[in-house]
Amino acid sequence: MNNLKIILIVDDASLVRLYYRSILEPAGFRVMEALNGVEALEKLQSVTVDLLIVDINMPLMDGLTMLETLRQKELRIASTPALITSTESAEKDFAAARAAGANHYLVKPIDRDALVQFARMLCGEPL
Repeated sequence: MNNLKIILIVDDASLVRLYYRSILEPAGFRVMEALNGVEALEKLQSVTVDLLIVDINMPLMDGLTMLETLRQKELRIASTPALITSTESAEKDFAAARAAGANHYLVKPIDRDALVQFARMLCGEPL
């Protein structure tokens, strides 16, 4: 596959990033990582990705603030699809993610098949 879709995983937990990478790379995606929202926004200034997988609770800049900041920019990357992941599962958390501009929300722990399915769907690939 020559034209791999690129996914930026934004999560402060190295084991979570490794887990997502171990699922997504064999499924045919190219994976990049950022430790928090600040680092993600910096990376997005120089690279284009097809999907963001973003944790909510992170130091320096949480996922919702990062997504709100990204969505306010007048750039092409502002419309990059975003999948929020979190251990938080109350309706208010889902509503906050939608308000920040998330395309979908998955509650941790994330099922391997669900992660691949939503990554493909949000990247516009066949399921």
